[in-house]
Amino acid sequence: MDWLMGKGKGKPNGKKPSAEEKKLYLEAEYTKVRVVDFELKELVVLPREIDLNEWLASNTTTFFNLINLQYSTISEFCTGDTCPAMTACSTTYYWYDEKGKKTKCTAPQYVDFVMSSVQKLVTDEDIFPTKYGKEFPNTFDSLVKKICRYLFHVLAHIYWSHYKETVAMDLHGHLNTLYTHFVVFIREFNLMDPKETSIMEDLTEALCTPLPPQPQNHVTER
Repeated sequence: MDWLMGKGKGKPNGKKPSAEEKKLYLEAEYTKVRVVDFELKELVVLPREIDLNEWLASNTTTFFNLINLQYSTISEFCTGDTCPAMTACSTTYYWYDEKGKKTKCTAPQYVDFVMSSVQKLVTDEDIFPTKYGKEFPNTFDSLVKKICRYLFHVLAHIYWSHYKETVAMDLHGHLNTLYTHFVVFIREFNLMDPKETSIMEDLTEALCTPLPPQPQNHVTER
């Protein structure tokens, strides 16, 4: 699967957003907004009697669909003019084609490469088998890790470049919940090197910290 060999390289992108743009997604008024109020770790732990590869396949496919959907909500704002490079924080991600040629592409091009490649993978019966008794390939674990890495790049780009639009559409609660769920999943099964996710470590810490209990409204009868 050489065509899925896109890689991210850290490199200053030369564009310095204002401080409020840079860390808007860290503001407490936004990080506290979620669409669930239960422990997400309970959703990712491998259930008894479920094969590990089947669980990874099911969750990876679900995250692909959800992240693709989340990106679609801001895709009209992600153009070659607004996002001439695939960036997140001070990192620029490059795509490597099937011949190993390094390509610096616009963000929408990169995301299209990611989604097209992952779609081809998760619908390949030889890689993501759905029929009973069919074996997963020996390379399955490494392919899942690659998919997770690329999906993380997409989420990071949404936060970095399109969080204002996400807030304007009142979808930041969905994005926060999706990001937290995804991070808890990749941590549970060691699917990404912490160095690769470190660019969003401040957000991860903010979102993975349990929210304080909400104050109860007590009515005193007189």
